[in-house]
Amino acid sequence: MAHESEAAGASSPDIGRFLVKDPDRMALNVAKMLEAAGKAASEWSGPRERGEVADTLSDPMADMVKTFSKVSQYWLAEPTRALEAQTRLFGGFMSVWMNSVRRMSGDAPVQDEVRPDKGDKRFNDPDWADNAFFDFLKQAYLVTSRWAGELVTGAEGLDDHTRHKASFYLKQISNAIAPSNFILTNPELFKETVSQNGANLVRGMQMLAEDIAAGNGELKLRQADYSVFEVGRNIATSPGKVVARSAVAEIIQYEPTTETVLKRPLLICPPWINKFYILDLNQEKSFIRWAAAQGHTVFVISWVNPDERHALLGWDDYIKGGIELGLDAVKTQTGEEAVNAIGYCVGGTLMAAALARMGKHKDNRIRSVTFFTTQVDFTYAGDLKVFVDEDQVEAVERSMSGKGYLDGTRMATAFNMLRSGDLIWPYVINNYMRGKAPAPFDLLYWNSDSTRMSAANHSYYLRNCYLDNTLAQGRMELAGETLKLSDINIPVYNLAAKEDHIAPAKSVFVGCAGFGGEVEYVMAGSGHIAGVVNPPSLKKYQYWTGGKPVGAFETWAAQATENPGSWWPHWQRWIERLDNARVPARAIKPVSPPLGDAPGEYVKVRV
Repeated sequence: MAHESEAAGASSPDIGRFLVKDPDRMALNVAKMLEAAGKAASEWSGPRERGEVADTLSDPMADMVKTFSKVSQYWLAEPTRALEAQTRLFGGFMSVWMNSVRRMSGDAPVQDEVRPDKGDKRFNDPDWADNAFFDFLKQAYLVTSRWAGELVTGAEGLDDHTRHKASFYLKQISNAIAPSNFILTNPELFKETVSQNGANLVRGMQMLAEDIAAGNGELKLRQADYSVFEVGRNIATSPGKVVARSAVAEIIQYEPTTETVLKRPLLICPPWINKFYILDLNQEKSFIRWAAAQGHTVFVISWVNPDERHALLGWDDYIKGGIELGLDAVKTQTGEEAVNAIGYCVGGTLMAAALARMGKHKDNRIRSVTFFTTQVDFTYAGDLKVFVDEDQVEAVERSMSGKGYLDGTRMATAFNMLRSGDLIWPYVINNYMRGKAPAPFDLLYWNSDSTRMSAANHSYYLRNCYLDNTLAQGRMELAGETLKLSDINIPVYNLAAKEDHIAPAKSVFVGCAGFGGEVEYVMAGSGHIAGVVNPPSLKKYQYWTGGKPVGAFETWAAQATENPGSWWPHWQRWIERLDNARVPARAIKPVSPPLGDAPGEYVKVRV
């Protein structure tokens, strides 16, 4: 049936696009889909029946119910308040219904009751607007979501943490129940299913079974085609050698690519929550390769992927077996004690703790430090604080107590939930409903290459940073010593990212006040990863520079100077202003016994 316009611009749908063309083939594919769904259910239930997978849902579900109950208590405590809330929702629904009636009757163009947020791609298909049924579903969903959000923001008497949790949980539920996530309520998915006679659902269920099997009973959502990548073959390929190894880390030294190098070597401390090769994805995006090309003698800490043997290893062990081991390797390989250091994310927080202790003992081997999206003051730590209060920390500690570590998939899921609209539901739809295998993407391969967290290390991090904020308050105790950020008297280059949802730019800014030395605060465009991994050759994004990071963050940001492109050259100029002395390039000295080539062995352990 051809698409025909009606009076006053209203349009009737092409019904043929929504009708099954081959009922027999559709029925056969539905049967195949149910068979694949049974396999997926078996992959999920099998590990649980064998006792290989413990319950991971009861604690977060209980916390969510408890959080929403506090919101409900406010609205139900006064009958007039409850009636007012119900009236607002009813009024919204009535407006949506009247708009739908006018649309179907061919009246003049109707103004939507509420529109999707700018950048919301879920409702791009024309049928969300042209088809009265799908338009009604979209409008009803948006009205309900907006109303629920107003219940949270309007609930007086909630503490900031509870309100933050309620908003976060509501966003997860809202994203999950969107009509765009279901075959029968998404016109685009419905049309695809009809046109393929359900073959997409068969492929999707097969992929779902494979992904549950890959997660050993938990869904390991595939975000890219991982089969084309291999660490050391086409990812993390910068040439170098492992020059030291401990129970928690390998130290990698990279080959020089210039005739002369800066006298001060560079030691990079990445986060242990994920793997270091985000800084060495490929030749074009590699910060490690670029730094070597600027004349740095680059050393990188590659953290172990912990198991039961590492259960009791905490921050002191990571400092000694990672940062201290790295400094010793630098001295052995180059003869230099004066070092420039970089810490990324939680690797930067660990570096700050190490530097506070070094400053206390007048240990000046690290002469400058650069922090990439690092928090040392967790007052404004963003959405990850949703997962951290006493009850939730105790629940995590209980889950770690048996095996001695936190499964990498748990942390990966938490990070994905911070941007579930981008990192979860689009892949659920593409993979399991459209039945389309995702394309190869090196960044998402790295994102899926999750790591475990040793119990002692992760518990210390949650309690001292997110829960009690002891480092910023000068109360962090490590190996019997109390640490203070003010003992860090070396120059600091503190890089934040404007759209960072893990280490918000304001949080990084506030942390600047604690350091005892001069701080250069720079804010990059984009987020936690793209804001850092932004090589000059791509000519993407921008960065902001300004005066000293004092006063209110909003004031600094409003007055800062915007600069086009990558912040990398700006950082290099800062490094060279501190000390630009150069020496002949240093060859990597062999170690006995040989420990292997870069990227080492620890980074290749997958979970």
